[in-house]
Amino acid sequence: MKLTTRGHYSVKALLDLSLQPSYGPTSARAIATRQNLPAPYLEKLLIELRQADLVTSSRGVQGGYQLARSPAQISLAQILEAVGETIEPLPHHLPDADQSEDWVTFTLWQRLHQKLKAALQEISLEDLYYDAKSWQAAQGETSSFII
Repeated sequence: MKLTTRGHYSVKALLDLSLQPSYGPTSARAIATRQNLPAPYLEKLLIELRQADLVTSSRGVQGGYQLARSPAQISLAQILEAVGETIEPLPHHLPDADQSEDWVTFTLWQRLHQKLKAALQEISLEDLYYDAKSWQAAQGETSSFII
C-alpha cells in the first residue's frame, strides 16, 4: 500500500485540526499555510471529509473547518476511505488454478490485506496526535495543545 497525496494531505489536515486548541473552526488557508499544502486542493479534500462526516464547516469571518468528533473516534481507515484511498492488494488478480505457488501468494496477500485493514481501523487520529506530540517533544519543541 502506498499513501497517495490525497491520503497524506487528508491525514495532515485532520491532524492539524486535532492540534488546534479547543478544536475551534480553522480556515482551509490557515491549515494549508501551516502544513505547506496547496489551499485549493486541500479545500476539495476538506469537502470530501465533510461529506464523510469527519469534519464540519461553518461560514463567515470566524468560520472554517473543525473535527466532527473527537480524534479518538476517527480512524485512519475512515480518513483514507473518505478521500477514495484503497488498500486492495491485487484488485483484479485471480490466481491460476494450476499454479499452487500462485494460490499461496494470493492467500498470503489476502491475509496481509485483512491485517492491514484491521490495523488502519485501530489507529485513531488521537494516536497520530500523540505520535506528533512525542516527535515535537523529541525535537525540543514545546506547545500548549491539549487533547
